[in-house]
Amino acid sequence: MLSVDALRAHLLGARLAGTTATSREKSLRRYRLFSAGDPRALIGLEPRRDWPLPALLALMAEQCGVSADPATVSGQDTIDPELTIRSLDDFAERLHSAAERRIPVLLGTGHPGRLLDFYASLASALSAAGCTLLTSAEGRRIDITTRFGVRQFSLRYVGGVALVRETGVRTTPGAPGAHTHSPLPVRTVLAAAMSEGGPLPELVIGDHGWVCAAGQLGIEAIGPADTDDPALFVGQAEGRISVVVPVDDAVRSSYYRPLARYVLKRARLSQ
Repeated sequence: MLSVDALRAHLLGARLAGTTATSREKSLRRYRLFSAGDPRALIGLEPRRDWPLPALLALMAEQCGVSADPATVSGQDTIDPELTIRSLDDFAERLHSAAERRIPVLLGTGHPGRLLDFYASLASALSAAGCTLLTSAEGRRIDITTRFGVRQFSLRYVGGVALVRETGVRTTPGAPGAHTHSPLPVRTVLAAAMSEGGPLPELVIGDHGWVCAAGQLGIEAIGPADTDDPALFVGQAEGRISVVVPVDDAVRSSYYRPLARYVLKRARLSQ
């Protein structure tokens, strides 16, 4: 297992934390949308209170490590690596608990191009420990609003991890799936699981709408989030999401492998 010092060095060297590629302008734009109640930023979460921009910025500074200075409106955003490490430890504890209890787990991602391998390694370890991995609604069609209008996607599972692919669109060989923030995929899986009479997940592991919509429904949810994903951090602050790991979610897929090894070792699930 990576030592904490080695993990910190990796986080900074790969720009998973520290100064990241996410721009301050992009983060602030998303914070404004969230404060205004825009569904594109809420991604399935219904906040229990209003989050005006100053309060949201203060929360993101506390839980993620972005600058709390409202006058900082440009440049690159920042993530505190100490917060990332602390959250990875909490994430590992949730994995260990799930494996000990052998509970049903759902893994899903809106960032398959970057995070699929990370989740797939968790899925493999949890399955080996006796957890049931949910695979309901395989092939189900979902209409999702995108910046290009409403597009149809199909729900797929790769390595035990749910994702969506746009239907009727030819993709490059090896492309795992589409990027989405939508909460509709997890709602579709849960509805299908209920109609099939199968188990519902007791833990959802994922990002974006997968985590927010699951937490909103009272299902324990954990996952990573970038500086421009305020919904997950609000969900954590309001007690709907158990663990949010602040980390850049758009670096090379291989850069997340040390994180997977770290949390699996901490969770005593190394294969």
